[in-house]
Amino acid sequence: MSDSAPDPEPRPSKTSSSNPISRLSAFFNRRHEPEDREDLKSVLVAAHARNVIDDESLSMIAGTLDMANKTVADIMVPRSKIDMLDIAKPLTEMLPIIIETGHSRFPIYETERDNIIGILLAKDLLLSIANPTLDLRPLIRPAVFIPETKRLNVLLHEFRGSRNHLAVVIDEHGGTAGLVTMEDVLEQIVGDIEDEYDEDAEQTIFQAGPDSWRVMALTEIPDFNDAFHTRLPNDDFDTVGGWLASELGHIPRRGDVAQLDGISITVVRADAKRALWLHVQRATPAEPDLEQS
Repeated sequence: MSDSAPDPEPRPSKTSSSNPISRLSAFFNRRHEPEDREDLKSVLVAAHARNVIDDESLSMIAGTLDMANKTVADIMVPRSKIDMLDIAKPLTEMLPIIIETGHSRFPIYETERDNIIGILLAKDLLLSIANPTLDLRPLIRPAVFIPETKRLNVLLHEFRGSRNHLAVVIDEHGGTAGLVTMEDVLEQIVGDIEDEYDEDAEQTIFQAGPDSWRVMALTEIPDFNDAFHTRLPNDDFDTVGGWLASELGHIPRRGDVAQLDGISITVVRADAKRALWLHVQRATPAEPDLEQS
C-alpha cells in the first residue's frame, strides 16, 4: 500500500485574502513562531515575498516595530526650528507669522523662549480678529511637557488618551529641547503625511511673483548664486543668512534690506539669533532711452 500524499498547503479563503491581518495570521500558522524582533522582521519579509502582505502593510508593520525602539529625541523638531509666539507682542505682529507658517498650534513663551507658558490654537484667534486688542492669555491652553527619553510607543498611547496633539520636549536640565506632534509619531508608522502647508524639504527658494521670491535664510550660497545669478562669496559663509549678518553688521532684524547685483533682499522674518525668511526682489530693468542722439 503506497504512502498517502501529503496534504496540500491550505490556501487563504477569499475573505481572508482581502484582509492583510488574516492572511498574515494564516502565514504564521504555517511557519515557526518568531523568537525576537529581527526574526519577526524576517518572517514579514518572507510573507511580503509570497504576496501575503503588500508593500504598504509591510512598511507600516515594520514602522510600528521600529517605533518601539525610538525615543522622542529621534524625531523631535529641535528648539532652534520651533515657531513660537511671544505673548508680549500684539496680535498684529503674530498674525503674519501664523499665516506664513500655516501651523495649527503654537507654543507661547513669556520673556524668554525657555519659558513656555502654554499652547495657542490658531483657530482660537478667529475669536479675536475683530478685536486686535483682546487679551490672548485666556485663549492659551496648558502645554504638555515630556522628557526627550520618552519612547514613541508610550507617547502615542498618551496622545490618544489625553487627546493632545503636541508636546514640548524638555532636556535633562529642564530647558526646551524641541517639539513633537502626534503627526510626527504617526509618520514613523505610515510615512510622511503631507498637507497643503508642507513644502519640499530640499526646496528653499519659492517663487512669489514675476520678479519676487520667498527664500529661506538657510539657503546655501551656491544655490542662491545659481538661482539669482549673483556672486555672493562662500569662503567665510555657508548660507545666505550668514552672509547677510556680516553684510549688515548685526543680527538681521525684520525689515532690514541689502542690495546686491540688481536684487533687493529684505528680511521678513527673524528671531533673536538669526534671519529666518527673506524676500528677494529683482530690480525693475531701466526703461530704454528712446531719444535719438
